[in-house]
Amino acid sequence: MDLVRPKIRDFAAEVLAQGGMTSPARRHLGRLVIVTFHRVLPPASLEPLVRWFWHPRWRLAPGEASRQEILPFPASNLVVSPDGVVLAGPTTRVAHRELSGSGWALGALLRPAGLASLSTEPWRLRDREEPIHAPELAARVSEALEDEGEEGRRQAIEVMATWLTQRLAPPDAAGLAANELEDLVARERTVVRVDQLAQLLGISVRSLQRLTRRHVGLTPLALVRRYRLQEAAQRVRDGEVGLAEIAAELGYVDQSHLTADFREMLGLTPASYRRSV
Repeated sequence: MDLVRPKIRDFAAEVLAQGGMTSPARRHLGRLVIVTFHRVLPPASLEPLVRWFWHPRWRLAPGEASRQEILPFPASNLVVSPDGVVLAGPTTRVAHRELSGSGWALGALLRPAGLASLSTEPWRLRDREEPIHAPELAARVSEALEDEGEEGRRQAIEVMATWLTQRLAPPDAAGLAANELEDLVARERTVVRVDQLAQLLGISVRSLQRLTRRHVGLTPLALVRRYRLQEAAQRVRDGEVGLAEIAAELGYVDQSHLTADFREMLGLTPASYRRSV
C-alpha cells in the first residue's frame, strides 16, 4: 500500500481562517483526491455552549492512506462519525489520524460552558476520546449525510444542534466566566503569563486554576500556550513576516522562546514547520 503523507496541517486553524465560509475548501495532497471542510456557526440559542460545527469529508484512491498530523488545540469536541459518537478532550501534543477510503465526521467545538454538561472531570479527557452512548444521534446524522450536498449538511447540523439543546444545561455564572476566559486568551495576544490573565479577569490565580480545570481540562498556562501556538503556527504558515516579529507580536520574550514552544509541542522548529507546509 502506498502511504500518502501530507504536510503538517491544523484543520482547526484552517477553518478559523476561512471566516465561516460554507463552500468546499479543496485540498489535493499527493494522490489524496479531495478533502472538504465546512464550518457553520450555531444558532443563537447555542452560542454560549458551542463555538461552531465542523464537517470534513475525504475520499482517497483505493488502497491508499493519508496520515494527518494535527496541532494541539485547547478545547473539546463532540464528534459523530460512522464509528459512533465520542467526546474528544483538549489536546496537549500533536495528534495523528489515519485516513483511508472515503469518510466524514460532524463535530461541535464546545465552549467551556457547554463542556460542563458533558463532563464533570474534563481534565480526564486530555488527549483522550470518551465514547458517548447516543445511537439515535449517530443514526440520524449518518442518514442526513447520505446526501453529500449542502442540504444533507444542514439537516445533520440541525439534528446535532437539537440533541445538544436537549442535553446541555444553560450556562451558569462559572460557565460564563470560563467562556470569558477563553475569549480573553484568544483575543489578547500579549497575555502570556497566568498572573496577567488572572488580573484581567479580576480573580485570584487559584480561582483561575480551578476555573480552567473544571471547564477546560487544562491548566491556565497550558491554555494560554496552546492558543499562542495556534496563532504562531498560522503566522508561520502565512510566511508574511519574520519569526522574530511573530515572537514579539505574540508576547514572547524573544524568538528563542517561540522556538522552544514549537520544539516542545511539535517536535520541530518554526523554520522547519514553515518549510513543511
